[in-house]
Amino acid sequence: MTKSTTEAVQITTLPNGIRVVTESVPYVQSASVGLWVGVGSRDEDEPTRGISHFIEHMMFKGTKNRTAHSIADEIESKGGSLNAFTDKEATAYQTRVLAEHVGLSMDILTDMMRHSLFDAEEMEREKRVVLEEIKMYEDSPEDRVHEVFEQTLFPAHPIGKSIIGSSKTVSSITRDDIVGYIENRYRPDRIVISAAGNLEHDEVVKITQDMMGDLSGIAPVRKMRTPKASGKSKQLRKRDIEQVHFVLGTSGYSKMEKQKYALSILNNVLGGNMSSRLFQEIREKRGLAYSIGSYSRSYQDGGMFAVYGGTSPGTYEQVLELTRKEFSSVRELGLTSDELAKAKTQVRGAVVLGLESMNARMNRYGESLLSYGRIIPITEVLALYDAVDHAAIAEVAAQVLDESKMTLSAIGAFPRSKATDAAAD
Repeated sequence: MTKSTTEAVQITTLPNGIRVVTESVPYVQSASVGLWVGVGSRDEDEPTRGISHFIEHMMFKGTKNRTAHSIADEIESKGGSLNAFTDKEATAYQTRVLAEHVGLSMDILTDMMRHSLFDAEEMEREKRVVLEEIKMYEDSPEDRVHEVFEQTLFPAHPIGKSIIGSSKTVSSITRDDIVGYIENRYRPDRIVISAAGNLEHDEVVKITQDMMGDLSGIAPVRKMRTPKASGKSKQLRKRDIEQVHFVLGTSGYSKMEKQKYALSILNNVLGGNMSSRLFQEIREKRGLAYSIGSYSRSYQDGGMFAVYGGTSPGTYEQVLELTRKEFSSVRELGLTSDELAKAKTQVRGAVVLGLESMNARMNRYGESLLSYGRIIPITEVLALYDAVDHAAIAEVAAQVLDESKMTLSAIGAFPRSKATDAAAD
């Protein structure tokens, strides 16, 4: 068993490889506890697309020791909450509880992971739930367009694939698929117990050792390759909606590339908030959209940058033109010194203010250990943002805002001549 300490954060690696990371914050009366597993949609095979997300759902459907109702009730009756999420590279099961219930949180989380029944009737019932979730996204163009964008941007890379899967793949998942996937992927080297709040590190370590110390095995090494942006476009015609929802963007930077910090600053200026260029120009000045903004995402071997907007069919082309005009302006002129300074201050504020939430701290530690194998100190993160200068912005703008590399995805009431792919009307 190995132990290390960074700032107020303590990390212990159990003999079997499970890592426990905690931060003791004695002035709060609560704690957030998460069981993180380094497995997500990018690790799936095509025939079982969506299985990571489906397993997350099934973990709440009963164990050898608890019914589905008991799993929720034992936490909620103590004033706490229980939740989970699946993304492309990780699955996390999380609780927020009063400090005296950390042990209960650990017991329930480990029970879910180790003793879930995956009952046949529950599986069929939950498949219907997930199929309704898929339909919900398909009926929500403001959500669906992001998935279309990712699939169009990176059609040959796993980070371009859907997290939730399709109706066909979800319907075909069997209990044997689930058991095999867990036995193969939910291994100690992929598991992190992360906690922050009024708790004792050694206590969390002891509970983890008692409940999970007998786990063994190593998960398959994740295949890594840099995704290549397609530069293609896809516009889906849908008659029964009032707006065109679009995403315009291209590849960005991986979690391992320092350029991601400059891109974050650039994103802040372009469309990251209400004072950004796109929001002010397109919404405030011209009234062409209610929703307009940008975002960047980073994964272990690649990333993306995109602008999302929703506007009327008659103003769609104008909004695209204005967006591209801002891209061109940044490529040619860069940011002003005031914009750069303000963006650094805003990003710093977001980072620091986020630390006031125990849940945010717990999430940061779990994600950081899985992605980097260490907890990156906040001082290091802030220094990397502070080091971003005009030259770094120019480099990133030249690479990311290159019009020839852009992918466009849109869903709306296009004339048939403008839709490159027909959607169900």
